[in-house]
Amino acid sequence: MFKGLGQLGDMAKVMQQAQEMQSRMAEVQESLDRIEVTGESGTGLVKATATAKGELKALDIDPSIFSPDDKEVVEDLILAAVKDAQAKAAERSQQEMAKVTEGLNLPEGMKLPF
Repeated sequence: MFKGLGQLGDMAKVMQQAQEMQSRMAEVQESLDRIEVTGESGTGLVKATATAKGELKALDIDPSIFSPDDKEVVEDLILAAVKDAQAKAAERSQQEMAKVTEGLNLPEGMKLPF
């Protein structure tokens, strides 16, 4: 298809490959919302469930480690703290990426990786 165009054909091929890669990356990013993982600590006394994107979805704490009456309150407080830390981490990550990419003349608001 690009035969006879020389370097222009090569550039078109590279652009096509980049578009295909970006499409695959978008598909993978979308699927990460549906994948869930569970982390444990204290030999299973505390369990955290998150998406593969890192969004915390649930927290379970065995009531044997504190008063059962406080279980839901403690879980909510821990969940809120973790979510706050995740939000701050994402913000900091964007700030650091902006430092790296500021000389590249990328469109404003472009997030890396795609």
